[in-house]
Amino acid sequence: MKNFFVKSTFAAALGFILAIMAIIGFFFMMAIFSGPKKVRAKKGTLLKLDMSIPIPERTNNVKEGGFQAFNLEEESTLGLEDLVRTIEHAKTDPKVSGILLTGMYSSNGSATQSRLRRALEDFKESGKFVVAYGKFYTQRAYYLASVADQVYLNPLGNVELRGFARMTGFYKEAMDKLGIKAQVFYAGKFKSATEPFRYTHMSEPSKLQVRRYITGLYDVFIKDISASRNIPEPTLRQYADTLALKQAGQALKMGLVDSLFYWDQLDNNLRHRLGIEAKKKIPVMMMAKYYQTIKWKHKGKDKVAVVYAEGNIVDGKGGVGKIGDKQYVQILRKIRKDDKVKALVLRVNSGGGSAVASESMWREIELIKEKGIPVIASMGDVAASGGYYMLCNADKIYAEPNTITGSIGVFAMIPNTQEFMNDKLGIHYDTVQTNKNAVPINGYFPIEGQNALMFQNMIDTMYATFLSRVAQGRGMTVDGVHEIAQGRVWTGVDAKSNGLVDEFGDLDAAIAEAEKRADLAEAKIVEYPKIKNKMERIVEELTGKKVVTQVREQIIKEELGDLAPLYLDLKSLKEMKGIQMRMPVRIDY
Repeated sequence: MKNFFVKSTFAAALGFILAIMAIIGFFFMMAIFSGPKKVRAKKGTLLKLDMSIPIPERTNNVKEGGFQAFNLEEESTLGLEDLVRTIEHAKTDPKVSGILLTGMYSSNGSATQSRLRRALEDFKESGKFVVAYGKFYTQRAYYLASVADQVYLNPLGNVELRGFARMTGFYKEAMDKLGIKAQVFYAGKFKSATEPFRYTHMSEPSKLQVRRYITGLYDVFIKDISASRNIPEPTLRQYADTLALKQAGQALKMGLVDSLFYWDQLDNNLRHRLGIEAKKKIPVMMMAKYYQTIKWKHKGKDKVAVVYAEGNIVDGKGGVGKIGDKQYVQILRKIRKDDKVKALVLRVNSGGGSAVASESMWREIELIKEKGIPVIASMGDVAASGGYYMLCNADKIYAEPNTITGSIGVFAMIPNTQEFMNDKLGIHYDTVQTNKNAVPINGYFPIEGQNALMFQNMIDTMYATFLSRVAQGRGMTVDGVHEIAQGRVWTGVDAKSNGLVDEFGDLDAAIAEAEKRADLAEAKIVEYPKIKNKMERIVEELTGKKVVTQVREQIIKEELGDLAPLYLDLKSLKEMKGIQMRMPVRIDY
């Protein structure tokens, strides 16, 4: 009987392994025989850029939706710099005649949009055209579309122009009704990440900083649209104060758009621009497809390492779209030990996260500097709190005027569920202990006395360490850093004025500075982290639990719609471990 059980178990396990291998083999063969065909740009090609597609920092550094996990089409989600380089290449490609911007929405941040606008403005200098078409435009989409030579709108469409706002949900009253108390320890009067669990409205310091940075972002927004559309800034501000939605006819009179087109009229317009007859098909190519047709040249033997740090900072390995200190410490250590690496560029787009993880990566960057390798930092949409911590010791820091940064502060939050457990569920706990503080922090008993003092001392110590790291890296005094810290959020413009940032510039500017400091005429750009290809991702999906998780998240997003961010905020809160350096920034525009 025993032998029968062992043999049966072994046979079942072997069968499972063989089944998995067969499935992987099937998908591998499918990928080979039904993979994407090689496409080349034809004369008169029109490149299409869908503004609604999220743009990560690093190509394909995005979570794939669970339902798309087994799509064998090797569709790249271009990272910002790869997208910019593709547009730069198209500028001099005789086969490319123009760019069509489509899409009614955009989820990309302010700094990303600004960088893309500059690339499109540079493209237009070649004499080639950029046109935009939408059934309607949200503010965020219109900001990018406004850079086009001509902006077209559906005759029944509209343009949204209403100004910027920051909405914050507050959960304290709901938690009070449930009998759950938020036990919060923090340093910095502007550190507002825990306010939704402490108050029912924004504090005055929080309102002050939010008003300051959204005004700064809005100033850049208005200035750029004004320059592109040749509409005075005061006039644009007045438009925003009248009606949120500009109906098609009104948008045309205001000069926000150039013509009201149906799709067939747009088709005729493009044919006229391209000189293509009615019977022939317009050669349209998506940016990602065009990117794959380009033979990119790698120069030089010496390397400049570019490390993209995007997403929440977490302890451990992390994953796609997250900054896990285990993974990034290994990357930075590999760079330090590579004698061919002559400079490091750190590209950060993160609102922070784990304090210990941020410190771990700061330490590795410090060791790289000690080896004599120059380190240049480049900020994306957000480089704040833990995101600022990990780059504060860089030799030079670049940002966009509408980057969000700062938030130099620390917090920890532990819920107390005693009332909820006792009164709502009828669950009670009792203890026997050898020492008065023997019971660990558990979420049931309130944190008080020596435990509360210990927690606050930990927070204060971490905040003092944060201040000293910034002071050391920026050549400031600790008191000087404290004046602009306390958890306060700044735009790139303010950060440049108060010393947290050195210069305005994009990633290309940071790479150029790195090459200059390393005295390199030509360098090979090596990018990290390495992103898995489609086949590798399929194998990972088949052998892990990611599909189930991603399907669940996709369904929740589709069902909750506008409420999905609330779910994601609470999910992120659940995943927090230890002392945190993070800021909640969701600007509605």
